[in-house]
Amino acid sequence: MKKIIILLVLVYFAAGCSGGDDKEIITGAEKPQNYLPLIRGKSVGLVVNHTSMVGETHLVDFLLDNEIEVKKVFAPEHGFRGDASAGEVIKDGVDTKTGIPVISLYGENKKPQPAHLEDLNALIFDIQDVGCRFYTYISTLHYVIEACAENGKPLIVLDRPNPNGDYIAGPVLKPEFESFVGMDPIPVVHGCTVGELAMMINNEHWHQAPYACELIVVTADNYTHSREYSLPVKPSPNLPNDLAVRLYPSLCFFEATSVSVGRGTDFPFQVLGAPNPELGDFNFTPEDKPGAAINPLHEGEVCYGMDLRNLKEAPKFTLNYFLEFYGMYDKEEDFLTRERWFNLLAGTDELIEQIREGVSEEEIFAGWVTELEEYKSVRKKYLLYPDFE
Repeated sequence: MKKIIILLVLVYFAAGCSGGDDKEIITGAEKPQNYLPLIRGKSVGLVVNHTSMVGETHLVDFLLDNEIEVKKVFAPEHGFRGDASAGEVIKDGVDTKTGIPVISLYGENKKPQPAHLEDLNALIFDIQDVGCRFYTYISTLHYVIEACAENGKPLIVLDRPNPNGDYIAGPVLKPEFESFVGMDPIPVVHGCTVGELAMMINNEHWHQAPYACELIVVTADNYTHSREYSLPVKPSPNLPNDLAVRLYPSLCFFEATSVSVGRGTDFPFQVLGAPNPELGDFNFTPEDKPGAAINPLHEGEVCYGMDLRNLKEAPKFTLNYFLEFYGMYDKEEDFLTRERWFNLLAGTDELIEQIREGVSEEEIFAGWVTELEEYKSVRKKYLLYPDFE
């Protein structure tokens, strides 16, 4: 006999949630009246990092000040305090400030285990995303939803705006290319807040649990998908400003190549280059930067290429930079050094074949129209804020 579970999804709105460019954006974390009553007298676990701020106070400290029992913290990529390099293994430990145990969700274990959850009444997820499929905070979200569903624990998502939430672009992930840099069938630029995406993952049953979890989303006030949002805290060490966040969807594909995106400089994801003077007049030299880049690509070598910091306006997702550099190399293997990684980032192996065949960006984008329209129809069901035009 099949077990029937009724899904409970509560979305907490407040006056002004419909948005308005003249009003200050208030994040879900900054609306404690909507979530403190849900967790008072309960033991909670937090999936948080350095972006989990309530004004000038970290959510952990804010909850402790409000006499909430915080039993443990789950740390994503870059760690609880956000000072670990990309890809660096995060270890379990104890927060030195509060004495609260910290459990890594980036290393051998990427999903909360039953033993981690058995003494908890609820989990809270509050991490700033940048709206890109391969940005791993949403992969952590996927596993947290799955773990909550499997263990019967409610999940409260404190929502935050998406700085790339004003459009949708790129290929939709194919199942055979699922990985921690792509867990769900969404495009490269998915156009969702974490709260909207959580509802989509849960309700579309993209996780492996036999049923959905109890999900509560505390929405942000005054946000719309057409509104620009400047991140008050850099989301990770190598996305230090708005320009880097905006260029990230387009430049991340270079991580599978011999071309540096500026890791190991003061301007990561704002430049492109490699040790070849023929690639451009601009030059930079990557260096070891603890907390941002350990042994960066081309460390200590002068790289030549392109400086994007003077752009009048950062472009939406584009392949033009990648296509331009691809065309500068006589041999593909001198440029594309990790084809499998490129395909995982793209979510398909069709894109690299199109690039090899010389297909233009316009033609490539045209080939994504149907799958993006199908995705948009799914996304529309879970929108919590006015959409972009």
